[in-house]
Amino acid sequence: MPTKQFYVYIMTNKWNSVLYAGMTNNLKQRIHQHKQKLVEGFSKKYNVTKLVYFEVFNDVTSAIRREKQIKAGPRKRKKQLINSINKEWNDLFDTL
Repeated sequence: MPTKQFYVYIMTNKWNSVLYAGMTNNLKQRIHQHKQKLVEGFSKKYNVTKLVYFEVFNDVTSAIRREKQIKAGPRKRKKQLINSINKEWNDLFDTL
C-alpha cells in the first residue's frame, strides 16, 4: 500500500506581493481550489493563485510542524525558501 504524503506549500499572487502558506494531503487538488477561488479567506481575498514552493512529508505531524514553522517565520525567510528552488518564482502547478 502506498504511503500517504502531505505537502506544505507557499503561494503568491501574480505580483509576488503576498505570501500564503498551507498544508494538504492532495497538493494538486488544493492548488486547483485556490486557483478557482474556491477557498474562502486570505487566498481568495488577495488573489493568491501561483504555487511557488512546496515540501513533501510522509507523516502529518511533521507537515503540520513545518507549516507552523514557515507561517511563524518572517517574510524574508519565506522568500529564501522560494528562491532556494524557484529563483524566477514560476508557477509550479504544471510540474505536479
